[in-house]
Amino acid sequence: MKKALTVFLVLLVAFSVFAKGSAESKKTELNVIISQYGNYTQDWWPKFEQKFEENNPDIDLKIEIVSWNDLYTVVGTRISTNQQPDILNIDTFSDYVADDLLVPTEKYVSDAVKNKIFPGFWSANDLNGTVWALPILASARALFYNKDILKAAGVSKVPETWDEVLDACAKIKAYDSKIVPWSLDISTDEGQAAFSYYSWNNGGGFTDAKGNWTLNSKENVEAIEFMKTLIDSGYTTANPYTETRYPQQDAFAAGSLAMMLGPCNLYDIASNVNFGVASMPTNGGNKSVNMGVCDRLMVFKREVKDENVRLAAISKFFDAFYDEKTYAEYMVFEGFLPVTSDSTALLAKNAEQFEKGGNAGKGNSKYFSDFIAILGACNFYPTAKPEWNDVKQGVIKAEQEACIGKVSAKDALDALQKQIVK
Repeated sequence: MKKALTVFLVLLVAFSVFAKGSAESKKTELNVIISQYGNYTQDWWPKFEQKFEENNPDIDLKIEIVSWNDLYTVVGTRISTNQQPDILNIDTFSDYVADDLLVPTEKYVSDAVKNKIFPGFWSANDLNGTVWALPILASARALFYNKDILKAAGVSKVPETWDEVLDACAKIKAYDSKIVPWSLDISTDEGQAAFSYYSWNNGGGFTDAKGNWTLNSKENVEAIEFMKTLIDSGYTTANPYTETRYPQQDAFAAGSLAMMLGPCNLYDIASNVNFGVASMPTNGGNKSVNMGVCDRLMVFKREVKDENVRLAAISKFFDAFYDEKTYAEYMVFEGFLPVTSDSTALLAKNAEQFEKGGNAGKGNSKYFSDFIAILGACNFYPTAKPEWNDVKQGVIKAEQEACIGKVSAKDALDALQKQIVK
């Protein structure tokens, strides 16, 4: 009897182990690589992983945090050995599309997620009519202005047009010649950003609606000519050709620069200044366009037994990540801006319910409130186009040569258009 009982118990244990193993083997494994944005990125994602698996016991989520310094090497190695992740967080996607490595978003993104992503951020991932990636987080550029300086100089309203910019700069210079009225960086560091600010807000830009390069458009020529006017009038720093935005950000924070087209993190840098935030000034009656920057999440093709099951699990991952509260919490934790309408609205009202990474304090509702309209009106660099790197360097060269008077803005941009469109 004892022997029979022993055999029964052994078989029972064996069956339990087998059953457990069978249950685990039925789980869909998702491998995710997340880029390390700060010192505390690795603190947030394990909590997300645990909660996700509790809500989705049929999915085994494996999240790996990789520093930006190592990211491209790690991903390249994984791809070369056919071990690419299911989901990758990185900045660009066009090379992966060219190598036929990605799954288009229409295969895994739910309508609920798609409909709440700001249209500009959604279309920024479009290549030849197909969206290949999702924006994970955002940064935006806007007009920061020193309220006290503008008031003291007699500037009654924040400039909304180029003419109002020139008028405000003239008043500030007359008020105190030691204060620099306007920021401008056309250095090799960010000259392409300046081109974006002025060309987009004059109805121009890098391309037309069909994606064709339009670098020498009338609107773009006028944009560079306006930059030259700002420089020649003495409204900018002495050498915008080499001085980057970073010392200009310091100057704004110190109160010696009145107005700056700068990134959203200037909000914290300038915390001791009585400043405001507004959309980019425009010309010719055009709508204000701000510059957006976003990194991405993309899905790689993989050889699996059941692709439909994998894609369903991936869809659940994105539904969970872009959940209103979960996503809002991550934005505050990392210190970035959200790309979804519901989380943005939540953070504009009650960001203080969420903690910054490393116990650095609570979220700031006013910060998110100030950037709501700005996020909804963002354009992006055409980084998906193969000529982008040449265009980027080309517009900087055109700006610099035109602004020093070496060549006219029209001739400089005509030459660039001819170089790019052969």
